[in-house]
Amino acid sequence: MKALRITVIVSYVAVIAVMAAATVIEKLHGSAFAAAHIYGSAWFSAVWAIVGLAGLAFVLRKRLFSNPSRFLLHAAFAMILAGALTTHLFGRQGVTHVRVGERTNLFVDNGDIVRLPFSVELTDFTTVNYPGTQSPMDYVSALIFRCEADSVAVSVSMNNIARFSNYRFYQSGYDPDGGGSYLAVSHDPAGIGITYTGYALLFVAMILLLIMPNCGFRTTLKKLINSKLVLIIAFVAFGTMAAQAQTAKTLPRGVAADFGQLCAYNNGRIGPLQTVARNFTTKLYGKPNYQGMSAEQVFAGWLLNPAEWADEPMIRLKGEAREVVGGGRKCVSYNDLIAANSKLDKAMTDIFSGKDVAGAKSLREADEKLNIIQMLLNGQMLKLFPYTVDNQTVWYSPADNLPLDMPNNEWLFVKKSMDYVGELAFTHNYDSLQLAIGKIGRYQAKQAGAALPSAAKMKAERLYNSLNFTKILAMALATIGILAFAVYTLRLMRRKTVGRGLTIGLNVALGAALAYTALCIGLCGYVGGHIPLSNGAETMQFMSACAMVLTISLQRRFPLVVPFGYIIAGLTLMVSSFSESNPQITNLMPVLASPLLSIHVCVLMLAYTLLAFVMLNGIAAIVVGRNNTEQADTLYVVSKLMLYPALFLLTAGIFIGAIWANQSWGRYWGWDPKEVWALITMLIYAMPLHPSLFPRLQKPMAAHIFLVAAFLSVLITYFGVNFLLGGMHSYA
Repeated sequence: MKALRITVIVSYVAVIAVMAAATVIEKLHGSAFAAAHIYGSAWFSAVWAIVGLAGLAFVLRKRLFSNPSRFLLHAAFAMILAGALTTHLFGRQGVTHVRVGERTNLFVDNGDIVRLPFSVELTDFTTVNYPGTQSPMDYVSALIFRCEADSVAVSVSMNNIARFSNYRFYQSGYDPDGGGSYLAVSHDPAGIGITYTGYALLFVAMILLLIMPNCGFRTTLKKLINSKLVLIIAFVAFGTMAAQAQTAKTLPRGVAADFGQLCAYNNGRIGPLQTVARNFTTKLYGKPNYQGMSAEQVFAGWLLNPAEWADEPMIRLKGEAREVVGGGRKCVSYNDLIAANSKLDKAMTDIFSGKDVAGAKSLREADEKLNIIQMLLNGQMLKLFPYTVDNQTVWYSPADNLPLDMPNNEWLFVKKSMDYVGELAFTHNYDSLQLAIGKIGRYQAKQAGAALPSAAKMKAERLYNSLNFTKILAMALATIGILAFAVYTLRLMRRKTVGRGLTIGLNVALGAALAYTALCIGLCGYVGGHIPLSNGAETMQFMSACAMVLTISLQRRFPLVVPFGYIIAGLTLMVSSFSESNPQITNLMPVLASPLLSIHVCVLMLAYTLLAFVMLNGIAAIVVGRNNTEQADTLYVVSKLMLYPALFLLTAGIFIGAIWANQSWGRYWGWDPKEVWALITMLIYAMPLHPSLFPRLQKPMAAHIFLVAAFLSVLITYFGVNFLLGGMHSYA
């Protein structure tokens, strides 16, 4: 039995170490190298086989089948591994290409030509755009499968699979001319069936483990209910705001706001010009306002009075760019950039040629800011004028080459409207200018019609753009949390409590923060037309909301979550504001338009939030444990209680993501760095819940130290992969 236990532990730790090393090797040598020499190798499969077989043998020797839910959980993992092995040995995945009007019965699998038992004909390929834009919403291939005398007509699109004769076809790509389609082909009936059965058993087992009376979660909950832990927190407010006088010539705030209400085509979508102005200002200055002026005023100033704004030092530089093009200054003007353009051009030439240039990222950002200003000055950014022919709407700027069939009066309107607006602004004839803005708006409604966003959506987006307090709120929450954590620890060590009024105050403040965050999330989702979980900033904002909801929900039973909730909510909101200092509400990539993606991200964010609570709880226990071992032991019970749902949510999130990947790409696992590190995190956090294998982690202080250190895997999964390792999931 001892030898079997050692085998399980060694193989378990070995597979974690190998996967962690593989993500680094992939970063250094590329995904193809990692796939060929690690993930696809026989020895890697052997390591997993040892883990699975040794673990199953250990379960049988320990007679865990007497506890149905535990046995079912481990049997589910064994079945998932068996399904993966079946796919690896017998499954075929490849790609086929077919042109409209042609047929094929071949596909390519890792360089091998494989013959299908039927033919595939492409009768049509269509790109479906978001209404009124050229931004793709979906790609649809109309197919006919022919087998002897039988034929079946089907369509394939993103997240919509076609099945025929145990083969599955996925929309993978298309020819630039739209006359051909690339289809991913998968033939794996046995592996998919076994794996999905394992997923189903896993979800059932995790639910049973949370509700069955003799399982770890319910046993731990009883211990906590019988304990006498009372922890109360202090509240401190924080916030500063400053306003500076207007220094550069632009439109009055009200007139600029009217200008910002026009529709504009930008970044593949239609929205208020205010959004373009906000992105422009934030990109240059790092904030959506400048010296007391709104983003619309800044944008209008650059557009209508570029000579004066070219001397305005509002272009913020970072790192090496400050020395190369800014002479050490933090902020420079457009004319300063032009004067240093030769240095910037040389640096960019070296970067594009592959040379190792110090501060390459900051230099790219400086060059991007220069290009953005030039795009505005030459009119490319000002796509305000839609033109519809045959139900196809294209948006033009005055600088674009307009269609030859455009009526002369409309051609003149598009070309000359902004000149007229500039003339009215120069003469301060703001009443006539607002009339001119209204006329442009009526032209947009006439040409784009139903393709324009509704008035409610436009208003919602303008409200969303005006909510510029996220960073201030983040700093306030983090500050409150840190101070509250210190007060909480002191009270805990002295066995004292704080009055009810302070607790109510903390809840009211957190509730207000939650309402603001929920408003931001709701507005973003309503305007974008999808659940806002498609990038790092959005998921961090959602995680902050999760932390606040869990804090309010759990504090009666676990009062210590209050300071933790403040800290997690503040830090995640701060990361959200940093990771996307220039937020954009964009149309989803077609492959992301799946409800499974939203469920996958939501479940994982809840898991990460609970694991953050566990980490902070461990820090509190380590601090308190020196003087109060009894409280440290109670905190261990709290950590273990939160660890069960956290680990189950993490596991569920991983496998929901696998189902989504299978629906979209025809494979449920691709060994992407984020997939690998999510799996590593799951395996690490499962260790304290296996007392027979890791008995030392059942000691409270050792468990606290382990759980604090284990959070490093969460940080690597979310941030390390994004910023260091890369991969398909690096946006998330």
